[in-house]
Amino acid sequence: MKDLKIAIIQAELHWENADGNLAMFEEKIWTIHEEVDLILLPEMFSTGFSMNPAELAEVSGLKTQKWMLQMAAQRDALVGGSYIVRQGEHFYNRFVFAFPDGTIQFYDKRHLFSLAKEEDYFTVGQERLVVTYKGWRICPMVCYDLRFPVWARNHVTLDGDYGYDLLLYVANWPKVRIKAWDTLLPARAIENLAYVAGVNRTGLDGNEHLYDGHSAVYDALGEQMTRPLIGEEGILIQKVDKLALDMVRQKFAFLRDADAFDIR
Repeated sequence: MKDLKIAIIQAELHWENADGNLAMFEEKIWTIHEEVDLILLPEMFSTGFSMNPAELAEVSGLKTQKWMLQMAAQRDALVGGSYIVRQGEHFYNRFVFAFPDGTIQFYDKRHLFSLAKEEDYFTVGQERLVVTYKGWRICPMVCYDLRFPVWARNHVTLDGDYGYDLLLYVANWPKVRIKAWDTLLPARAIENLAYVAGVNRTGLDGNEHLYDGHSAVYDALGEQMTRPLIGEEGILIQKVDKLALDMVRQKFAFLRDADAFDIR
């Protein structure tokens, strides 16, 4: 299996301005002058973390999804991030994977952020998603999901087959609580014996919440693989190595001793 090269785009978002954000991210994507396999964008990357879904939501398949598929095809890379989607009478904070072949898969945020009363506006997701891309099994999560390790729990079969190899978190995680972000990302890597990549935003949002990034990639031992990206826009590019991951899993097969449980 080949290595996977990840590009994380940390940016200041234009508040509730989808056209402005899509144009901004497109410009940043085209500043990546090397081939990458996965491009990761923040939570609600087209609007910022807004509780105004009635005005901002899109029906699946329209502007933002079309843009993501265009970027995926043009860069021959998997593109992922969350945005506000309307489905029937329900609104979702939906993570979408756009594949270069024109297909999509999605995950609806499971843990809605009660401090912002997200549950009053959005519908909770019911199913976890794991996609396979270039031989890698990838599991996406959204922001507040990071605080709930049971939902992200990896598993291993008797044959040594793991549920996923790479765990992703896309977020609007404010500076005031950034210590939790910096602590829990490597914790999720360690306990799940997987790579973890987290992307956050920067700047002020429309509610005067300040964000200072701290996007990062961690290996399965919880070591940060990327340079610090704090308080500024930027793009992190990091290659993850499946052979190195397999070696860690063979040496430290801790998940074989994990408790079995069901999520209800």
